[in-house]
Amino acid sequence: MKFSTSSAGLPLQDLIVGASVYFPPIFKAVMLGFLIWLVAHRLLRDWMYSGEIWHPMLMDLSLFTLSVCLAMALLIAW
Repeated sequence: MKFSTSSAGLPLQDLIVGASVYFPPIFKAVMLGFLIWLVAHRLLRDWMYSGEIWHPMLMDLSLFTLSVCLAMALLIAW
């Protein structure tokens, strides 16, 4: 049985090529979304932590998710 790490067509090789293609745009969206989240969290902190709507941690998580979605939309539009 012969095992070669440089064989073409291995699933691992496809995974590495796929990661290099798809990871950077998502990484950019997460980083830009984090910056948007920092601003939005600062503005809405008192309202979120009052517990009026949801649990504060769920509000933080949903706000971060919305920020990353907004960042992805901004990156796609530009």
